[in-house]
Amino acid sequence: MNRGELMQNNIRDKHGLSEEQFLAQYDASKYERPSVTVDILVFTVTDEEKENYRKLSEKKLRILLIKRGEHPYLGKWALPGGFVKMDESLDEAALRELKEETNIDDIYMEQLYTWGDVGRDPRTRVISTAYMSLVDSSTLNVKASDDADDAKWFTVSAKTFQEQKNVTENGYILQQLIRLSLSNDEDDLSAVIKTEKIVEGKVTKIKREVIESPDIAFDHAKIIEYGLERLRNKIEYTDIAFNLMPDLFTLTELQQVYEVILGRELLKANFRRKIADMVIETNKYTRDSGHRPSKLFRFNPNWISISE
Repeated sequence: MNRGELMQNNIRDKHGLSEEQFLAQYDASKYERPSVTVDILVFTVTDEEKENYRKLSEKKLRILLIKRGEHPYLGKWALPGGFVKMDESLDEAALRELKEETNIDDIYMEQLYTWGDVGRDPRTRVISTAYMSLVDSSTLNVKASDDADDAKWFTVSAKTFQEQKNVTENGYILQQLIRLSLSNDEDDLSAVIKTEKIVEGKVTKIKREVIESPDIAFDHAKIIEYGLERLRNKIEYTDIAFNLMPDLFTLTELQQVYEVILGRELLKANFRRKIADMVIETNKYTRDSGHRPSKLFRFNPNWISISE
């Protein structure tokens, strides 16, 4: 025991106990403990093949979902994830679950948000930390785990179809209904999420509620919608989009990725000024048949220091 530990052990609480004595008699069952899970949003961007080979392939933003093979929500689609073990961190649990359920590892991952509504899981009280992962589609080799019936990529989008703003004495309340749409060649899923932004002076609160979600398990529809919003926001001021790109890419391909995430077209000149310091020109070119050769670029790993 070092000097600091000795000093700490000499400190007594109001019951006359040292820290060592307190911990020795501590009863962990005194308080109810909710279960903790991790859910992972895995996004990628893929090419949609064109019938006319002379036209550039259209980009699609996709998210990975698994079909549940067990109760609750048997047969429904959900985000990859699972329960956190007692001997692992949240990050370790997310990486393990992603590998076990999808055979994906070694990709960009960041902690997104923690969801803790009472009753969000019919089994017991469950708090879930969501993670967002981005992966280059050319590196994918997805495989469902034993407790999942299937794992598939879904084209994903979220659009506001109803909006109402009420001005209050110190701010306003903005309510939106958002339709979440997910589809592939075999499945079409949808959900409706209600968001409520309450601004009172300097304080802003945002609430999310799943209104309809017939095919998506738990509260994962609002987690996906939140992840999409977070991705759109971060792409504006970080280099996060490059995690969706191969090592070498054209500027047109990069712009297409930005456009499919943001959900709008970008002016070519403005976009290239925006990302000028984020890329490094190479001496290589594309060799696609039917198209003029285009110069290839790669990500500039020193971009952050340059921007500062």
